[in-house]
Amino acid sequence: MRIIDVHTHPIFFRSGSKRAEVAKLVARSRALGIVGMVSLGDVLLHGIHPTPTQVSEMNDTNARLQSWHPDFFSSFCFLNPVVGERAVMKEVERCVTKYGFKGIKLEISNNARDACMKPVMEAARRFGLVVLQHSWSMVNLKLRRLHSDPADTAGLARRHPDVKIIMAHLTGCGFRGVLEAKGCDNLYIDTSGGYPEEGLIEYAAEHLGADHVLYGSDLPIRENTVTIGRILGARLSAADKQKMLYGNTARLLNLK
Repeated sequence: MRIIDVHTHPIFFRSGSKRAEVAKLVARSRALGIVGMVSLGDVLLHGIHPTPTQVSEMNDTNARLQSWHPDFFSSFCFLNPVVGERAVMKEVERCVTKYGFKGIKLEISNNARDACMKPVMEAARRFGLVVLQHSWSMVNLKLRRLHSDPADTAGLARRHPDVKIIMAHLTGCGFRGVLEAKGCDNLYIDTSGGYPEEGLIEYAAEHLGADHVLYGSDLPIRENTVTIGRILGARLSAADKQKMLYGNTARLLNLK
């Protein structure tokens, strides 16, 4: 089956940034049937609150990957929402007009409930971008002020029904995360995060629809053969598996 990986960090704490390393990654990925990757950036390189200059540097790294392998890599614009509306809008416009980025990536600078998300969503709306929000089950944990729980991400999607949002890390969000996302047509979930859990892919397909589940690996934190296997081994039709592995992301990001 053809595969697009919607959740990757090919350069991670600067590792993998050399052109020869990237070429090896592309060749190894193609051997597994992966025909495209979405690079989300070296998002933790400068900690939880990178400056606007540091954010731009990380996005420039993504752009360099695209320039080396334009038929393989697409990129999302990484943002730190707490730096303010002007910086957010400026960086999104730069990444879209200069590099053709396809979406916005949000990590752990803030919670999806925070007021600073409003300019981010306006930028997504203005430029027609998908928003990928880091999400993990964080109920009763202090880190929830920075890490968005599935309920926080689902709430963001419901407040902005005209913006398409990806809830990252199905395995980290779990069965409860699927139920939080249920009934929200503009909300998708990627399959990255943690070890495979029996029945979870099928549960997501049942409650969200196979059209709303996207293959993601979280490479290099996770290994592609395992993350692909969790979909190939699911008790689903071949058509639904192909949607998750390729078709849904291709359609969502208008990839050709």
